[in-house]
Amino acid sequence: MSRSGTRAVESTIAFDDLELAQRAATRDPEACRAIMRRHNQRLYRLARSIVRNDGEAEDIVQEAYVSAFAHINRYRGDASLATWLSRIVINEALGRLRTERRRPALELDDGRPIAAQIIPFPMTADSDDPERIMAQRQIMHLVEQAIDNLPDEFRTVFVARVIEGLNIDEAATLLGIKPETVKTRLHRARNMVRRELDEQIGPLLLNVFPFAGRRCERLTAAVMKQLGYET
Repeated sequence: MSRSGTRAVESTIAFDDLELAQRAATRDPEACRAIMRRHNQRLYRLARSIVRNDGEAEDIVQEAYVSAFAHINRYRGDASLATWLSRIVINEALGRLRTERRRPALELDDGRPIAAQIIPFPMTADSDDPERIMAQRQIMHLVEQAIDNLPDEFRTVFVARVIEGLNIDEAATLLGIKPETVKTRLHRARNMVRRELDEQIGPLLLNVFPFAGRRCERLTAAVMKQLGYET
């Protein structure tokens, strides 16, 4: 992005949700970029918590953005823009899941079903110790695998509450369930994850399912292209 483009995006940072939505409704490209950069990671994590496949989750978020920007004039600020966008992503992801379940399962040549992909986790700190790097990667893989192994209804609550940091009421509103249900499912999900990971989970959750850097920029650019903006 050019320096002028960077300054334009930076100028939108202070806008609240409704202001950004109104600017996006006038086909302001920098407002669209600002919205995506602000919400990409949460939306990606939510999509992946449902479909458990990083490539499909990215595609879901892209399609959800195109749909959202086509109807952005309907946003009135009654809920946060994050919640409004998250509902679109969840609906898109659940729709994909229903479609996939109606299709015959794909199989490998040897008859085994194709498993969901595992996100390769980049290291969060520089290290010249290959054994330490390998250990970190193995633990992060266990974290992701443990979350992936949760039943659908528990996994979405776990991602919303533990990884995204939503409070109980926010998670309940987002997922369309009662706060008491959020509490119950979260408690059971934590127990399931704890059993699988023992005591390794705590400090690693901040780095689970990252969506930043080139991947964030690639998705943003793809959506902008579909909207007819120059990238």
